[in-house]
Amino acid sequence: MEQVLYEVKRVVVGQDRFLERVMVAMLAQGHLLVEGVPGLAKTLTVKTLASTIQGSFKRIQFTPDLVPADLVGTRMYNQKTGEFSTTLGPVFTHLLLADEINRAPAKVQSALLEVMQERQVTIAGETHKVPEPFLVMATQNPIETEGTYALPEAQVDRFMMKVLLDYPTEEEEFVIAQRALYAPVQVLPVATTAQLSALQAECRAVYVDPSLLQYAVKLVAATRAPAQHGIPDIAPFIACGASPRATICLTEGAQALAMLRGRAYVLPEDMTDLAPDVLRHRLSLSYEALSDGLDADALIARIMAKIQAPARPLHHVQNSLGPHHAQKAA
Repeated sequence: MEQVLYEVKRVVVGQDRFLERVMVAMLAQGHLLVEGVPGLAKTLTVKTLASTIQGSFKRIQFTPDLVPADLVGTRMYNQKTGEFSTTLGPVFTHLLLADEINRAPAKVQSALLEVMQERQVTIAGETHKVPEPFLVMATQNPIETEGTYALPEAQVDRFMMKVLLDYPTEEEEFVIAQRALYAPVQVLPVATTAQLSALQAECRAVYVDPSLLQYAVKLVAATRAPAQHGIPDIAPFIACGASPRATICLTEGAQALAMLRGRAYVLPEDMTDLAPDVLRHRLSLSYEALSDGLDADALIARIMAKIQAPARPLHHVQNSLGPHHAQKAA
């Protein structure tokens, strides 16, 4: 994974946090929703990533006249043979970029989100599975609202994380402009899709302490019932909290982040780093929050300030290992 990240960074300048989240999504078999203005290397990142793992890459530009068949495929009639044949759509790929997902109507969004969840498509009674590994990165533009269809709250929950992209620094933008003057860098294929599938299975074995699991449950539960967790002042601002899927995504994401950081066990900072990305799109804010100018990130920060992560989650594990192993684990 370090080699893959190194190759991607030979092409993409900056955006370290975003790249780390993409790697986490790949390992944890989740999907990303990315919000950012045009020109921040979203397409370039996914395309480069596909080249490094020798996987297939497809990009769908969402438009208001798109229909579900344009994504998943359809049945075509062959006049010569007099038979119908199935033509599979662009979702049958390893890495899929759904560009400006909020430009397509709800029917098309639902078709994509169904594939993300079930990892298969049914056309005329036949089930077709998408290739493994399968990662969807959907983008939406925060500055345009005309001609867009907001993603329904129940469907946006299918995304593991929502990442906010910002402009590069002046130093990074200088390097970007400098690289644009020369021939594009040719990335090397450093891994295979089979190796990535093996790493995904290995990621599941990363140890999560019960106290950290409890911390994830409390964080998510606090978005649903703030008053029960000692934060009654934010209750009027949240119309609907995060689902249990958020707890699963937070735990699996922490496992992937721990593995990327070279550990076989999760630490509190793995969860606290990912919590805003996992929770921000799962909170439905009330009119009071919007009128007070509060966003999901501000409310999540208040919840995390109240519910502290366990200080020494692996302490009992190290004690049971003995002094020599405890020192080695530390």
